[in-house]
Amino acid sequence: MNWRKLTFVVVGLIILLGGAAALSQLFVSMKPEPPRRPDAEIKRYVKAQTVEFGELQSSVVADGRVVSSMEVVLVAEASGKIEAGEVALKKGTSFKKGQLIATIYKDEVELALKARKSRFLNSFTNMLPDIKVDYPDQYSKFLNFFNEVDLNEPLPELPSYNNGKIKIFLSSRNILSEYYGILQDEKRLSRHSLYAPFSGTFTLVNSEVGAYTNMGGTIARMIRTDQLEVEAKVKNIESKWIKIGDKVKVFSDDGQSQLSGKVVRKANFVDESTQTRSVFVKVNLVNKENLLVGDYKRVLFPGQPIADAMEIPRSAVFNTNEVYTVVDGRLKKQIINILKVDDKTLIFNGLEAGGEIVVEPLVNVKDKLAVEIIR
Repeated sequence: MNWRKLTFVVVGLIILLGGAAALSQLFVSMKPEPPRRPDAEIKRYVKAQTVEFGELQSSVVADGRVVSSMEVVLVAEASGKIEAGEVALKKGTSFKKGQLIATIYKDEVELALKARKSRFLNSFTNMLPDIKVDYPDQYSKFLNFFNEVDLNEPLPELPSYNNGKIKIFLSSRNILSEYYGILQDEKRLSRHSLYAPFSGTFTLVNSEVGAYTNMGGTIARMIRTDQLEVEAKVKNIESKWIKIGDKVKVFSDDGQSQLSGKVVRKANFVDESTQTRSVFVKVNLVNKENLLVGDYKRVLFPGQPIADAMEIPRSAVFNTNEVYTVVDGRLKKQIINILKVDDKTLIFNGLEAGGEIVVEPLVNVKDKLAVEIIR
């Protein structure tokens, strides 16, 4: 078979195959299309509740840290070597109000004060005979003052002198200037003894016994431990539901211990980084060991009554303030007025009472979708 005949055969086969395919397509197109069954409407089941408004009491829960009601930096008001007091000047040492914490070396100042008092008594002794002669009605009270003076004790109060002449007489003998000069030295001497202003403990000690301190030097830092507070960090948006004077409950991390307390103050500023507001709770101490500075506690605030409101799960709300309601068996999107948001629920109003509100999250739904309510 030559190439020319082979070519005619191949072309003929292609034409026959193409014609058969076209004829088959023609027969298919001429077949009548079977009637299409209309799509059945799919009905979904949703969980809903009847809209009912009433008064709700929604609590606020916040975490906080135990802090002291008073923290003081102990600063030296005199210069000298630090000497021991009635308690050890060590970090962690506890003390009671009025105890001698430490003494700054005062022997020289004390001796100088006694010498000055002696000179004052000598001047007063020389003055008494003149008072007895010139002002006999004043003599007895000035003599009593002289007898009450003790070199180891603070000066008693100077007798009153309403008489203008005796005032001039006392001034001319330098009695007044010496008296008030001694009071000034007594005040200076008192600065060498450091007494506890409250019952507490040392949280930091910068200078221990034996160290030298200058006037204005920091000796220690101390906190009050008989009056403790919990500084709760409350979201600013929730702080309006907390009032000063509210009775609260304070729980430990494990929930084992519970204490009662009262809101004593609210900060008038908001922390920029956390957008929280500090609320301070004074705790009623039953056992001091149940509350230590630095502990973290959980505080339950009772909140305030909210009138004409309803509570639903937060997951039922979308687009910030929209919910689905069921009207005549179909979904309807509506906007609510949110009053308070909690961790898992929120409180709202703004819908018509008696309607049905969907209380579960819905996916791939739209308005007017046919639904059936389940309780």
